[in-house]
Amino acid sequence: MEWENQTILVEFFLKGLSGFPSLELLFFVLILIMYVVILLGNGTLILISILDSHLHTPMYFFLGNLSFLDICYTSTSIPSTLVSFLSERKTISFSGCAVQMFLGLAMGTTECVLLGMMAFDRYVAICNPLRYPVIISKDSFVPMAAGTWIIGVINSAVQTVFVVQLPFCRNNIINHFSCEILAVMKLACADISGNEFIMLVATTLFTLMPLLLIVISYSLIISSILKIPTSEGRSKAFSTCSAHLTVVIIFYGTILFMYMKPKSTETLNSDKLISLFYGVMTPMMNPLIYSLRNKDVKEAMKYLFSRRLFSK
Repeated sequence: MEWENQTILVEFFLKGLSGFPSLELLFFVLILIMYVVILLGNGTLILISILDSHLHTPMYFFLGNLSFLDICYTSTSIPSTLVSFLSERKTISFSGCAVQMFLGLAMGTTECVLLGMMAFDRYVAICNPLRYPVIISKDSFVPMAAGTWIIGVINSAVQTVFVVQLPFCRNNIINHFSCEILAVMKLACADISGNEFIMLVATTLFTLMPLLLIVISYSLIISSILKIPTSEGRSKAFSTCSAHLTVVIIFYGTILFMYMKPKSTETLNSDKLISLFYGVMTPMMNPLIYSLRNKDVKEAMKYLFSRRLFSK
């Protein structure tokens, strides 16, 4: 048994879509295209927010962090997933799996908290516009953004350490595309109730609490917008937060559907595909939503593009 445990601890087998070679090729092409769009779209948003001085505001500072976060989040799992689609050997080392768990959970936690911070930023901008420069000053929004990253790293480090210390016996097959922490935890041949409790507390603090902040913020925002006498004023006020609200609905909607719907053995493949949607589609949609629904971003893109043409 000691030899067997040591062997299992060396590597895990990522099941993914094993047994469906035609689907693997299809998903390889689709996900590769999506990943390129993620890199280009989010990279462009970061570049625009840096180069255009008009976008040097707290809102676009948070947006730049969100874009960088989406690039980091997808890069923790998508490249290895693409390789596994084309490779017959679909294994990952124990240490590589631990790193992937840590980075994926850290980025996911950070995004939840960051979306909450962005909702608070929109609440202050719309409901307390005169006090906005004081409340969301550089001395506050930079530490707010840094705090989201610190929270994500600490939460992920704690949970990952507890998971890698679990004993793993015979089963080393992860029924997922990557080392998702829940999928790995289920392979342990020990009581994981302590790990589940820690995860429940972390989920409440860093996923549901930001969601509560978002709900409260947008309830107050909508109430404030409805009090604006003119339709033009209401439309202008709502346009400043519609992109963020759309991103929140897609992000949290996918999470809630994935983790709160009833589980059954017949839905394992659909669960994996939903997880893939959550991991790829959301980061791909974010820059498209912000560029299509945000007037400042569209104007900045036109300005930078025209300046580049005339400089030639």
